[in-house]
Amino acid sequence: MTQPLLIEHHDGVDWVTLNRPESLNALDPSLTDALNVYFQGLQRNRDTRVVVLKGAGQNFCAGLDLKHAMQRRAGQQEPPGVTESLDSQRRIADIVMLMRRCPQPIIALIQGAAAGGGFALALASDIRIAAKSARMNCAFVKLGLGGCDIGTSYFLPRLVGVSVASELILTGRFIGAERALAVGLVSEVVEEGGLDAAAEPYVGAMLTASPVGLRLSKECLNMSVDAPSLESVIAMEDRNQVLCSRSEDFAEGIRAFLEKRKPVYIRR
Repeated sequence: MTQPLLIEHHDGVDWVTLNRPESLNALDPSLTDALNVYFQGLQRNRDTRVVVLKGAGQNFCAGLDLKHAMQRRAGQQEPPGVTESLDSQRRIADIVMLMRRCPQPIIALIQGAAAGGGFALALASDIRIAAKSARMNCAFVKLGLGGCDIGTSYFLPRLVGVSVASELILTGRFIGAERALAVGLVSEVVEEGGLDAAAEPYVGAMLTASPVGLRLSKECLNMSVDAPSLESVIAMEDRNQVLCSRSEDFAEGIRAFLEKRKPVYIRR
């Protein structure tokens, strides 16, 4: 069987591909399980410093595989109970939680459809780069469900503000690449076929950071989004800077800066 998730590791970077192009990389149980296993495994992974997440074929991810879900339900005499439904819901939601908890920055490369759960994966990433074909939406409200699902009502207002988030969540309307760039949802829009190349400068810049400094920076950003006060953010930043300054990587970073070369960090 074709692997639902492809992982290629090169020089500290995992290139992770959703690999169900015939189904627009929709989330079926096999892909959902593979994503959970992968992101769970990153928690103590010191070999991977950056993750690049993309979709095979012409789309990023069309969300839940509705055909597969309906086929499963067709064989059941009664609709699933609350416990079973909640378990299924949480299996997908867990991916987003693990993406935010993992210490590695995640760059999402979005082309074609990023709908529903696929949009949630893009939102849970740290940086988003879009091809001109990218079309993203909160598909849930169009399916008889609520418009808020898998963390979208948390991420969207923080990324684009409440007004635009309300528009997208309450209507299910698609947002294209150019408007996504204008409202700050994506960092860059590139030509078709140019996503991998566009990711390289971001990856390269992150790899010049010390491994511990990069991990602590993502952690601090996560904490600061919901911090109750400036004082609590400063306390976190102070703690991180002291930790980093006691690392051997700090000395190497200073030497590399003064010698005008790229730093060489020891894996830790």
